[in-house]
Amino acid sequence: MEGKLADITRLFQKFKAAYDKNDTETSDNILSQLKVKLTELPSLPPLFKSSPSSIQELLLARDILEHAVVLSVKMEDQDAFERHFLQLKSYYTDTRGVIPPSGQEYPILGLNLLRLLVQNRIAEFHTELELLPPAAHDHSCIKHAVELEQSFMEGAYNRVLSARQAVPHETYVYFMDLLAKTVRDEIAGCSEKAYDSLSLVEAKKILMFASDQELLAYVLDDHPDWEIRGTRVYFQRAKKLAPCKEIPSLQLINQTLGYARELERIV
Repeated sequence: MEGKLADITRLFQKFKAAYDKNDTETSDNILSQLKVKLTELPSLPPLFKSSPSSIQELLLARDILEHAVVLSVKMEDQDAFERHFLQLKSYYTDTRGVIPPSGQEYPILGLNLLRLLVQNRIAEFHTELELLPPAAHDHSCIKHAVELEQSFMEGAYNRVLSARQAVPHETYVYFMDLLAKTVRDEIAGCSEKAYDSLSLVEAKKILMFASDQELLAYVLDDHPDWEIRGTRVYFQRAKKLAPCKEIPSLQLINQTLGYARELERIV
């Protein structure tokens, strides 16, 4: 077993060398090999078989999976993030008290909360939050995610966007950018329903862009159905494009009367 552990350690060193150079393709290829080799260690979840090297194996596997989670963020792969996090999670719960705690635990747990918020999985967000130990709630990474969720639910979108400038960990930037996009899309959807048009100055302020160029790029990429004429952006064309569904009132009345007659027969 010590030979297998040494082989995995050597391969992990190669992974970290590529990881530190931001060579994501090489890192991902080596990671696939590492995950296969980890299956050969019986001391890892779900077996947890005791051995003289079990502590070393658990520590090494946790370190590999923590790097895997962060690599998935670098690759902007949310599906890979979820897979790796679910594998890693048992090392934070089932091995508590068996191996020393990891310094990356709370940053990664906070990162997962942020991912759930970005994906609008609010129920799961609160479930994961409830499962955290009381001490975790005082950590800056967990607080950051909780405050973001509160701001988002309150509609305090300016606080959500300003939080992008004060992330507690560098890995949070990717999900914060996605959250900012979600917030702007929400504001844009409300704006086009509330107004026929807005001045570029007003639109820039509402959507919280720093420059006209950022606003114009957003309209071009995300809302080609909007129309910019002069110093105003017009939403009317977007409203005309939206289909208007008529309620089949006569059909509903006939169905309701039919149900009433059938119910009367039964009674």
